[in-house]
Amino acid sequence: MGFVAGVLFVLIAHTLGSFEARADAKSVRLATTTSTVNSGLMDVLAPKFEIHTGLRLKIIAVGSGKALRLGREGKIDAVLVHAPLAEEKFVAAGYGVDRRHVMDNDFVIAGPTDDPAGIRGHDDAAEAFRRIEKGKNPFVSRGDDSGTHKKELNLWKAAGIEPYGLWYHEVGKGMAGTLEVANRESSYVLIDRGTWLKLRDSVKLVLLVEGDKELFNPYGVIAVNPAKHPNVNYKGARAFIDWITSPETARLIGAYRIGGEPLFVPATSPDSN
Repeated sequence: MGFVAGVLFVLIAHTLGSFEARADAKSVRLATTTSTVNSGLMDVLAPKFEIHTGLRLKIIAVGSGKALRLGREGKIDAVLVHAPLAEEKFVAAGYGVDRRHVMDNDFVIAGPTDDPAGIRGHDDAAEAFRRIEKGKNPFVSRGDDSGTHKKELNLWKAAGIEPYGLWYHEVGKGMAGTLEVANRESSYVLIDRGTWLKLRDSVKLVLLVEGDKELFNPYGVIAVNPAKHPNVNYKGARAFIDWITSPETARLIGAYRIGGEPLFVPATSPDSN
């Protein structure tokens, strides 16, 4: 099954509101953050994995929080997410094993070209958030417990602000859907760089803030613990973990570019933080 079929699985899963309860030894059920799909990275990686291993990759694209919940319920075999603290808790609670660092990118803040909050060029994300809130400038939040949403909430906390009010719009969508709403409403938005590079030409928003170390965005892969859920395909999950953290796959990740710009830095790269 290629990636297109994987996307069909995602759509079917969301339509039915359920996932396969029992693992298939010939496939790996991967719950991964929407950024790896929206950015186009999985279009490159999924077919390569299937050719290399002979296993089908069934991709469920959801926020990191939802992905980890599916893991806790034993509905998937592995997760590829970007929520380090939540990942640590997932493993510490015994739901996940064999956690590995895969790659990094970063978040950026995009917004309207006239930049009413005056944040253009700043490298302090918390200060940018303070300026957005001070002027009650429209901000669109994913509001979905994803890795991006968790990062956004941490930045508001660092800014000393609890966001609420008509200016703050939680949409409960993935990254692409959230960007679409932000574009329609001429709002500010926090977005991972990979998705931004993939979709920036489809919106009128512009990149305004980047470079703050607090915007660093690491991705980890974890197998669901077979001791908790004996029916998961642990062997398949391990095959995926070994493959995605291999030097060969690191080269694929590092070579993936849009407009000449890299979207992700593999963990094995000397440039990775």
